[in-house]
Amino acid sequence: MEAHSSVDMFSKVLENQLLQTTKLVEERLDAEIQKMDQMDEDELELLKEKRLKALKKTQQQKQEWLSKGHGEYREIPSERDFFQEVKESKNVVCHFYRDSTFRCKILDKHLAILSKKHLETKFLKLNVEKAPFLCERLKIKVIPTLALVKDGKTQDYVAGFTDLGNTDDFTTETLEWRLGCSDIINYSGNLMEPPFQSQKKIGTNFTKLEKKTIRGKKYDSDSDDD
Repeated sequence: MEAHSSVDMFSKVLENQLLQTTKLVEERLDAEIQKMDQMDEDELELLKEKRLKALKKTQQQKQEWLSKGHGEYREIPSERDFFQEVKESKNVVCHFYRDSTFRCKILDKHLAILSKKHLETKFLKLNVEKAPFLCERLKIKVIPTLALVKDGKTQDYVAGFTDLGNTDDFTTETLEWRLGCSDIINYSGNLMEPPFQSQKKIGTNFTKLEKKTIRGKKYDSDSDDD
């Protein structure tokens, strides 16, 4: 009987919490509707104009990004192109790859998807064989490596798959989360809750990520060169 009583009590508490949350949402909606009802025609026109300006600004920003090569995952032919590309865009993800490394092809698939979703960021790839100076300068030793460049400066790296759960089967959402942790994309999810497929796939090496500081801090990486 005591067990049933505890369950009933918990259910009532949960029900009350849901009712309170629903009531709060309804009150906010009522307040917004009342505010709209009290506006005169001039105020409504001003509000409409303000929203149209915001929409127009958003569209202009989108067109500017597209004109700079955002919205697609592109290969650049040389390291000289790299400097020009990062100079003209605030956020850049560059995949340093090698044809013989099969894990680079895994990254290609995910990056192609994210490039279309996150227009605010430019997604590039560069063959390491064509960029010896740049690889030396950025100290790129693990293939594949993603260089995350903000305002022309490389602020973080994703070397290998260690930060992605230490598995070849990581999801696009996992990579998206990892890029969001470095603030190189506009991430709408919860940075404190990585969207991993399962804890069992993560492995012991992933515990290094537990030491991270969200946004702007580098991660330890112990990936092996393929």
